[in-house]
Amino acid sequence: MRFAVWCVSALLMVFHAGASASSLAEKLQSSDYVLLMRHAYAPGVGDPPGYSLDRCETQRILDAQGKRQAQRTGQWLRKQGIHHAMVLSSVWCRCQQTADLLAYGPVTIEPSLASFFDTPDRAEAQNQALQRMLANLVSLPKRRPLILVTHHVNILQYVGENIGSGDMVLARVGAQGQVLEYSRIPSP
Repeated sequence: MRFAVWCVSALLMVFHAGASASSLAEKLQSSDYVLLMRHAYAPGVGDPPGYSLDRCETQRILDAQGKRQAQRTGQWLRKQGIHHAMVLSSVWCRCQQTADLLAYGPVTIEPSLASFFDTPDRAEAQNQALQRMLANLVSLPKRRPLILVTHHVNILQYVGENIGSGDMVLARVGAQGQVLEYSRIPSP
């Protein structure tokens, strides 16, 4: 009897995991969903004084833990059924590193995903730029799943919630690029 209960429980867990996985992949196949991801773990806060966007060694970048986290996330996304994706990234090296380690191929730098941590007065303008970019993408009749690798300030401004390093937000996007609803996905 215990074995039968264990088998049923195991089958239910597999079914539930499969249902969740197909739900995420299915939503990302539609043009009105995007996955926003905060870059993987990069120790510290902000960037060192005098950093340059052209020189990664002057910025806060991923450490070994952050690199493993980004690789794990890419593997987890593929297990969810997301085998091909369009990945856009902030110009900051920690975002580009994260995007590259997701292993979906070439990454496109998107200016509207750039951090405004050092210039908080740009928050609204940056968020409007993000919404314009998203409005253009959601108007496309068919596209690959979209993964946006960005910073906590951008995600906070867009959805109103701060998330941890490597965490993700699945957002349903309206015609004007505004977030209609979202759900948090913790880093795997």
